[in-house]
Amino acid sequence: MTSVPDQYGRYGKFGGRYVPETLMNALIELEEAYRKYSRDPGFIAEVDDLLKQYSGRPTPLYYAERLTRKLGGARIYLKREDLNHTGAHKINNAIGQAVLAKRMGKTKIIAETGAGQHGVATATVAALLGMECKVFMGEEDTKRQQLNVFRMNLLGAEVVPVMSGSRTLKDACNETLRYWVSHVDDTYYILGSVTGPHPYPMIVRDFQRIIGDEARAQILAAEGRLPDAVVACVGGGSNAMGIFYPFVEDKEVRLIGVEAAGQGIDTDRHAATMAKGRHGVFQGSMSYVLQDEFGQVQEAFSISAGLDYPGIGPEHAYLRDTKRAEYVPATDREALDALQLLSRTEGIIPALESAHAIAHVIRLAPAMGKDKILVVSLSGRGDKDVESIMKYLNEGVGTRESH
Repeated sequence: MTSVPDQYGRYGKFGGRYVPETLMNALIELEEAYRKYSRDPGFIAEVDDLLKQYSGRPTPLYYAERLTRKLGGARIYLKREDLNHTGAHKINNAIGQAVLAKRMGKTKIIAETGAGQHGVATATVAALLGMECKVFMGEEDTKRQQLNVFRMNLLGAEVVPVMSGSRTLKDACNETLRYWVSHVDDTYYILGSVTGPHPYPMIVRDFQRIIGDEARAQILAAEGRLPDAVVACVGGGSNAMGIFYPFVEDKEVRLIGVEAAGQGIDTDRHAATMAKGRHGVFQGSMSYVLQDEFGQVQEAFSISAGLDYPGIGPEHAYLRDTKRAEYVPATDREALDALQLLSRTEGIIPALESAHAIAHVIRLAPAMGKDKILVVSLSGRGDKDVESIMKYLNEGVGTRESH
């Protein structure tokens, strides 16, 4: 199971490299460099040192006692990725890829972002390593995440609003790929999730697996055994793949991804790719994609800018089809309720993305015995979402206008 991808970047029938010929050499160069440096002790030591001394790893695995008591079932542990420098798991991958970019002799970094956390993480490491940085962001998301736009600018990055399509994450990804095609000589594209053409899904997973490696060791130390289930929100899927991957061979551990159901999966306003998507090629790889009867990519919808994406990483598609992981939806309203519950029981305001995972825990934990254990990836903190949350709570949930 953990031997994927194969030499062609395939996870079963998913993955691969569906890109213009002009990008093929850049991807081959990237794969060769990654395979070389990922085995290099100096590279590994530099990344590890930055993760510890700069980002603050390891992050705690926190027993949420009051939330556990409130829900009255399984013991709930939160993997506190919100305590990373910049406030989310995104820094893990940004550090790894930025150091790789330096080793490859690149001087400029580009990235795409939805919720802004990957953009902030990329701008942060670019400043740290003295590299130019350009971040593409859907114009709709720049409105929803004005605080993160300001943070990126403060860090010296140029934020490029993308005006095409739905003006969200999908369109930012498209624009970043287009830009990279004509700037591959001196520019490195730090892709933020386990999506896109090979080798990106593998690279991002490998840099994010530190979440699951730590959580696995921490829960064994705390409880003397593995959890009964691991839960994480899924947009593109990097935090989920990061925490899932080290548990894949532990068949007794359920892996549960929670995707954004928006206003409901029976409406056309959701981002529930696993529930409603079909096989298709999207942004460089084969996976599940939200599409119409003509195969055109449909607009995704979510209260959360980071989950507002019509595709999903190919390894998640593989885990779903092999039945190793299960994927469930949570609506905007459920995520908001979960955010408020966690805030009031534990004094932790989660990102709207992470609140989707908590929403499923609220359903799941009471149905499990008190001797059961749940580990949840708390992928980010909610500072970036406070203005949006205020607006939603004051105006009601689910209108595009309130975005």
